[in-house]
Amino acid sequence: MKLGMRKLTECDVQGCLFKMAGKAGFDSEKFISAFMKSKVAEGLDSAYHKYQWMGEYYVFDVLKDELKDKLVPGKVYDEDKLFWIGYLYRYWHYYTGESSKEIYKTANAKLMNINYLNYHTMSCELAIEKMKDE
Repeated sequence: MKLGMRKLTECDVQGCLFKMAGKAGFDSEKFISAFMKSKVAEGLDSAYHKYQWMGEYYVFDVLKDELKDKLVPGKVYDEDKLFWIGYLYRYWHYYTGESSKEIYKTANAKLMNINYLNYHTMSCELAIEKMKDE
């Protein structure tokens, strides 16, 4: 499956959002959980939403406002790992049509953290299929 440029850009934006959360010192597991269940993620899952056309800095500001009580300092994953997790979650949505909430039920932050080493060099499709089979 090939995604168009707009959808690949959205994958990049979400990867950058996850990296930005790491740079801000937000606990990665708590951030990822809150993000995947957020209104922002729901908007990105939509057929059309303004978040899909905005850059990561604007979306990050909106996200910080929405999740202000859930964004706490803590253990931060490596930047490359955070980017991969954010990118793969968005790709997963386009690949399967599942919502961010559904995807998180299958592959939570801990599972993504564990699987990064083995799966980050695979195609997104193969990594997703392997995680769906776990």
